[in-house]
Amino acid sequence: MTTNRRTLLSSALAAVAASRVGAASTPINQQGPPPGVPLDAILGGEKLIGIEFTDAERKQMAPVIAELIPIYQELRKDEIENGLGPAEVFDPRLTNFAAKFVKHPTKVRSQVVDALPDSDADIAFASLPQLGHWLRTRKLSSERLTTLYLDRLEKADEKLKCVITLTREHALASAKRADQEIAADKIRGPLHGIPYGIKDLFDTAGIRTTYGAEPFRERVPTQDSAVVERLAAAGAVLIAKLSLGALAYGDIWFGGTTKNPFKLDQGSSGSSAGSACATAAGLVGFSIGTETYGSIGSPSARCGATGLRPTFGRVSRFGAMALCWSLDKAGPICRSAEDCALVLDAIAGIDPRDESTIDIPLGIDLGDEKSDLSGLKVGYFAREDERMNDSDRTVRATLEKLGAKLVVIEPPQVEASALIWLIINVEAAAAFDRLTRDGLDDQLTWQADEAWPNTFRAARFIPAVEFQQARRLRRRGMVELDRAFAGVDAIVANERHGLLHALTNLTGHPAITLRSGFRDDGTPRGVTLWGRLFDENTLLRIASHLEGALGIAGRRPAF
Repeated sequence: MTTNRRTLLSSALAAVAASRVGAASTPINQQGPPPGVPLDAILGGEKLIGIEFTDAERKQMAPVIAELIPIYQELRKDEIENGLGPAEVFDPRLTNFAAKFVKHPTKVRSQVVDALPDSDADIAFASLPQLGHWLRTRKLSSERLTTLYLDRLEKADEKLKCVITLTREHALASAKRADQEIAADKIRGPLHGIPYGIKDLFDTAGIRTTYGAEPFRERVPTQDSAVVERLAAAGAVLIAKLSLGALAYGDIWFGGTTKNPFKLDQGSSGSSAGSACATAAGLVGFSIGTETYGSIGSPSARCGATGLRPTFGRVSRFGAMALCWSLDKAGPICRSAEDCALVLDAIAGIDPRDESTIDIPLGIDLGDEKSDLSGLKVGYFAREDERMNDSDRTVRATLEKLGAKLVVIEPPQVEASALIWLIINVEAAAAFDRLTRDGLDDQLTWQADEAWPNTFRAARFIPAVEFQQARRLRRRGMVELDRAFAGVDAIVANERHGLLHALTNLTGHPAITLRSGFRDDGTPRGVTLWGRLFDENTLLRIASHLEGALGIAGRRPAF
């Protein structure tokens, strides 16, 4: 190379400025490097990154570091929309991945009855196949069902704080349209006419989408997100934008703390706080949540819902708030695995507007009531024995009774928790860069040390080199977990297994969380199953049989 690095930096700075609209008149220093940064500033930086340089090295670095500062300033003049991700798109598939899945109509195991219950609560807590049957046989209208759920939401929300926006007019209009279509035998599918709620980070045209955060509380999109589009095409009825911890962290939003319907002095966990709460409380037919690091599994376990985190790339995130482009996933939160299967079937699929989506067939067959889990191998870690509670033991014993073979596997040797937080913090700080720079983060209700405002600020000091190293180690984790799955169809562990919880979010593997029992205080316990990439069918099959055998999925909160 004949061009020196200083000339390249100067040229890059000019190019950045020229690429912006109206940037031609922006003065750019091309007459040499700016003055070097103070040496004590470099010394302070060394303490932050844990590396020590000599005085001579500091003096040599100072003008080079100074040359970068104007580039940062130029980059910050660009308005970058939240949905614009990096050029590198994460793909969970290793080179040895072989898709063996075949698309066919989703088959569930649920048995339905013709008679409509007298109790509104019994209707509200009915399964999706059962609700669909009543709607299609005209024993129940979508308008009545929608009104029932809207009334329950309004009555319960004072205690639960799970609703950000109730879409009553929109919902009733959609319900009337569904009834007309069903009467004309124009059935769109198993979700036709069924009301649902969605985490308030999915864009809804003409209906505010707030991210649960003060700076966005009056934000009204002009276009629906992909998930909302697909549910509308399936005939589902949107009745509520449900709460989330501000900017998808925790259960605290600008309206308060979303509660666990089984224990009102306890938060519902997050960040799909309202989705899990409303579903478990029988306030919606089903809901949609998202997960970056536990945001479907954790509130589902806390509230006693069944939450499915699909494989990364299975469901489009177009029109959904981006927190971490390489980790965000959207999925259903329901009252059973069978319900999750029907919802996933409606929302899954490739979308050219989300380059992370992958075209892998989704074929779900949960078997019938006479089938079992014979032939399936479920792995577990031997060290889990020390941390098992009675519910965990019951789950293992039940799996064996259902015909599954339990296999001890070796845990991957990866520091996944450290890796995932470093990656999340950097990507999330970039996604909400303007909040930090403009001081809007001060408006957020939650200002604890671990909350986003402090995290976003601290992330400015994470070295780019360490971030890249974390991404390289993430690849190693993908290889390690691939080996762990080599001899099993799924892995089972308690609801918050630290290693699997972090690692499978990094690798993009699917997971499902469901009830496994109850504590002495009446709150649910959960169990999580992790599956192979794009094999949601096996996860849902195991979970469905397990729910049926445990017999506790129908227990309702008494709030």
